[in-house]
Amino acid sequence: MKLLEQFTIILALTLVVETVKALVPLPIPASIYGLLLMLFLLKAKVIPLVSVKDAGKILLETMPIMFIPAAVGLLNSWNTVKELLFPLIVVIFISTLAVMVISGHVTQMVIHFNQKRSDLKDE
Repeated sequence: MKLLEQFTIILALTLVVETVKALVPLPIPASIYGLLLMLFLLKAKVIPLVSVKDAGKILLETMPIMFIPAAVGLLNSWNTVKELLFPLIVVIFISTLAVMVISGHVTQMVIHFNQKRSDLKDE
């Protein structure tokens, strides 16, 4: 019953986000709206983490299975992809490297900010 309640919360949030996506004419995927809304609701403690933790864990564990149809579709169009393989690998490598570097710098900034904030509270 607990999982049913947790999935209901996530699905209700998804419904709200899809409605917002339909009303707001921005080229932003509904999933981004959903992530931001869930982050806001969790940080504001409107939704306690315990209320969605187990369902979220199940969704994360099953996520790799969702990529199988995309991989099969990629295999079906191998002749087209084969010609673009080297440029794709270069783009994937560069973008992965950029994401790692930017994420590392942002993480260091957040850690530094939190340390400064805790130092100010101690004074």
